[in-house]
Amino acid sequence: MNHFFKRYTVAFFVFFAPMMATAGDTVLEDFKSQPETRWGFFTDGVMGGVSLGQASFVAENGDVHAHMTGNVSTENNGGFIQIRMELPDGAPEDAKGVRLVVRGNNQEYFVHLRTSGTRLPWQYYQAGFDVSNDWKEVMLPFTDFKPSGSFLRAVPRASSLKSIGVVAFGRDHEADVDIKEIGFY
Repeated sequence: MNHFFKRYTVAFFVFFAPMMATAGDTVLEDFKSQPETRWGFFTDGVMGGVSLGQASFVAENGDVHAHMTGNVSTENNGGFIQIRMELPDGAPEDAKGVRLVVRGNNQEYFVHLRTSGTRLPWQYYQAGFDVSNDWKEVMLPFTDFKPSGSFLRAVPRASSLKSIGVVAFGRDHEADVDIKEIGFY
């Protein structure tokens, strides 16, 4: 875990906890109020990979969004860069899936969910989505998330979610993705 993420863990609980309610269309994050206190950036360097990248929070036309860029490399058993947020309260129990407002460089990206059952660092649930140059809404039902291994449940439970990440993953490519909103529906 990088030092940036550790440093802001306490602040995360203070700012995030009041935002959780029922799913309806729960906006988990709109990046307007100190997103750097809730989001951490990681690369495959934590396990010996050589992918490089960065995440920043950009103001544009009165809105703020997360901007993740980098070079994803599968060399040395690597292959990811990620921006991730912890979810100490899980998701609303009636949530059916993840909702994003995104744009980017016409590539496929992924949402990774970790749950109370994903105990090992390489365990997660994954669902892909495509981006274009224009902002668009993406709805990913929990039933679309695939477990990274056979020892995990087939479908993640909303109440057991522990973190959510947007990930450039699995192939050599240049990543460039913007996230304006992320939440549950």
